[in-house]
Amino acid sequence: MKQTCLYDKHVALGALMSPFAGFDMPIQYTNITDEHQAVRTRCGIFDVSHMGEVTVKGKDAERYVQHIFTNDVSGAPVGKIFYGMMCYEDGGTVDDLLVYCMGENDYFLVINAANIDKDWAWMQEQAKGFDIDLQNMSDHYGQIAVQGPEAEKRVEEVLGIACRDLQFYTAKTVNPSPSNSPFIISRTGYTGEDGFEIYDTPEAINDYWQRLVEAGVKPCGLGCRDTLRFEVGLPLYGDELSADITPIMAGLGLFVKLDKEGGFIGRDALAQQKAVGPAKKIVGIELKDKAIPRHGYTVLSADGQPVGEVTTGYHCISVDKSVCMALVDSSYAKLGTDLQVQIRKKVFPGTVVKKCFYDKHYKK
Repeated sequence: MKQTCLYDKHVALGALMSPFAGFDMPIQYTNITDEHQAVRTRCGIFDVSHMGEVTVKGKDAERYVQHIFTNDVSGAPVGKIFYGMMCYEDGGTVDDLLVYCMGENDYFLVINAANIDKDWAWMQEQAKGFDIDLQNMSDHYGQIAVQGPEAEKRVEEVLGIACRDLQFYTAKTVNPSPSNSPFIISRTGYTGEDGFEIYDTPEAINDYWQRLVEAGVKPCGLGCRDTLRFEVGLPLYGDELSADITPIMAGLGLFVKLDKEGGFIGRDALAQQKAVGPAKKIVGIELKDKAIPRHGYTVLSADGQPVGEVTTGYHCISVDKSVCMALVDSSYAKLGTDLQVQIRKKVFPGTVVKKCFYDKHYKK
């Protein structure tokens, strides 16, 4: 099992460690609720060094990214970040990712940890015929995410890194950085709160982590990272997106630019699906009782017929409700539709609601 550059820090803090995406990762330090609330009300820090990073440079870099990516990066200013998907020809999702425009024909791609090997092999295959330099830099970077309403203040005061100039979904390179090496800071976030991602050498990331924790920023594990992203309706690959769940089924059509010049892999399949409507859709469901739905639990119609299954479910910490996201037959996806969830041997009634169970608080 792999370890991130911050592994020793997690062990020293007494974190509950568990396998995730091939890495031994911290699930929680104190408890998920405390860490979740710290991010919602103050500030938390996450080790996300397990994420993958790929660089694309060269004469055909923009054309290549356009070919593999559903969003449109053409003519993007330096520092702009795009969210989108890589898809198979049938529209199924290879991965969802962030694309940073670092310069003319210079891109920095951030991919999911569980998909690094698969994504890298697929990207190499698609690179044939393009004049690019494609590099898997996943082992060269450490990464931390500082999230919460106090994130800007903490990054500036504790680390001395100017970040208030960054707009939402933008990044900048600081060189020389505090570590005297190439360094990227961005403002995106996977929690629904304001926050920053810092990419640097493993040694520098250890230093930033230590200084922030000593200054009182709460270490947070993957447990609350999942509860935070879930209650603001953000997808997780393997749950709300997969080779069998397209961006259109997931309700992410905003990030699929069907009309961009040159198209992209999977474009025709997704255009067809958007035109006729997908057979299944990801929806939100609010249960009337406080039972907790889990991934894979069966979703039933009001009259007891199986119509889908839960992708993610929790008792929503911020709003004190039992909710889930589920992939259901499209005829049952309309807001207000009565459904049921089979939880072990009991059936609990619920209603289709918006997937965003808690309002986002990004700084835009």
